[in-house]
Amino acid sequence: MSMIPKTFRTVLLAGAAATTGFVAMGTAPVAAHKQRAAEAPNIVQTAQSTGVHNTLVAAVTAADLAGTLSNPGPFTIFAPTDTAFAKLPDGTVSTLLKPENKGTLTNVLVYHAVSGSVTSDDLVRLINRHGGEATIETLAGQKLTARLSGEKIIITDAKGRATAVTTANVQTSNGIIHVTDGVFLPA
Repeated sequence: MSMIPKTFRTVLLAGAAATTGFVAMGTAPVAAHKQRAAEAPNIVQTAQSTGVHNTLVAAVTAADLAGTLSNPGPFTIFAPTDTAFAKLPDGTVSTLLKPENKGTLTNVLVYHAVSGSVTSDDLVRLINRHGGEATIETLAGQKLTARLSGEKIIITDAKGRATAVTTANVQTSNGIIHVTDGVFLPA
């Protein structure tokens, strides 16, 4: 049986180190790389511009996470679409958006965030390296499980709900967004 790393953080840090200025220096000056990154929209601005992440943006705003997700990061965000949020039981989203449920909402949202820039290729390599299934530690301190179904990356949350990455590797100035067709629910 293959060993799954205790945390995904070590892999993320190694991946981030491999994709930072050290690699950029070989292909373009670091200053130009940083300037291009600064000109690109951040995670929040990108989500606001899609037209399919309105519920996610409202949730990020209600949880006061817009500032955090606008910081340099980098972060990897698994971003559910409005359709994904609509699949939740009736009343779930409206209940989470109430001020008295801010803590729960924040926990749900940070369960969709990983430290570092993790591309779909990084995920596939990790899945293959660990016998078809890899554990990812989120900023919530809880785990997600990634596997492949054909060529699709499937993420399973703590409740056993499987969600597909429908659009991968949306580059932002402070990380990567992977669009998902479901919402992760923490334990």
